[in-house]
Amino acid sequence: MNTRIQVEHGVTEEITGYDLIGRQIRIASGEILDIAQSDVVGVGYAIEVRINAEDARNDFVPSPGKITAYYPALGPFVRVDSCVYKDFVIPPYYDSMVAKLIVRGSSYALAVRKLRRALHEFDIRGVHTTLPFLRNICDDRAFRRGHFDTSYIEKKLPELMPEESHDTSDLVAAIVVALAARTGM
Repeated sequence: MNTRIQVEHGVTEEITGYDLIGRQIRIASGEILDIAQSDVVGVGYAIEVRINAEDARNDFVPSPGKITAYYPALGPFVRVDSCVYKDFVIPPYYDSMVAKLIVRGSSYALAVRKLRRALHEFDIRGVHTTLPFLRNICDDRAFRRGHFDTSYIEKKLPELMPEESHDTSDLVAAIVVALAARTGM
C-alpha cells in the first residue's frame, strides 16, 4: 500500500470535506479509520495550481532570492498552502514550489472564475514567480471552457507566456526608503 500523501491531496480534501493529513496521522498513532469508502462523496470542483519561484519568460529557470512582499489570495473557498512570508529567502537549492493555491466551486466554470480572481489578487515580489503564467492560463478560452488535455501547455506555450514585466514597485519603494533616510524623514 502507498501511504504517502500526494501533493494534490488538497483537491481531494476540498471536494470531500475530509482532512486526509489529520486522518493519516491519527491512523499512524493507532486510531481506527472512522469512515467507510461509501462515506466519501465528491461535491463540486476544485482546482489546484502550484506557484513556483521560477521565471517563465526564461525557460522556467529557478528564481532564488528574498521575498519582499507576500500577499496571498483570501476568501471563501480559497485555500493557500505555503510556508513563505515577507523577507523569506528562497535559497538556490530548493524545490521551486512557493505555494499551492486551491479553489473550490459548485461548477467548473465557477471554480475557474474563483481561480482567476485569486491569482490576480495573489502578490509575491522580490523573486520571479509563475503567477503571470498561471493568470494567462486562466484567461485562455480553451482552459475556461474545459477544453484541454495533457498536451495543452506544450501546444499553447507561446501564447501563454507572460509579457515582459515592467513592475517597478520594488524599485520605487527602495528609492523612497533611500530618500527618506537621506533627508531624515
